[in-house]
Amino acid sequence: MFYGETVQETRQMFFASWNKFCQKQALLPLEQEIVRVIQDHPEYHHFIENPGKYHEHTYYPEFGEANPFLHLGLHLAIREQVATDRPPGVSAAYTHLLSAYSDPLAVEHLMMDQLAECLWLSQKNNQPPNENQYLETLMELANKK
Repeated sequence: MFYGETVQETRQMFFASWNKFCQKQALLPLEQEIVRVIQDHPEYHHFIENPGKYHEHTYYPEFGEANPFLHLGLHLAIREQVATDRPPGVSAAYTHLLSAYSDPLAVEHLMMDQLAECLWLSQKNNQPPNENQYLETLMELANKK
């Protein structure tokens, strides 16, 4: 999910990919995927286009600050999960959700909420992510629609 060893390295991937895209330079496959995610979120272009200001910025959710880099990174993680079917069954869950909701971006947002919760619980409990619970939750979301 993360493409650098530090938060700053990961953010630099977003800044550099977007800059190459804006300069009409050739993009590597990962850079192309990063650009597609950024294009899907024009509300975050300001952050991506101001690396000097946002490269080191700390986001505080308790003050209502959403971290655009985390949001974009979770989209990349979901897309990678679906493409590789890892954990096994996540591609089927995505297809099921897509048939219920029709909007790929909305489906990714639903999945991201569940992935973030799964990762938070994993970290909180100092255990590996519960992939079965994650997949069950995704299928329940599709069945509720």
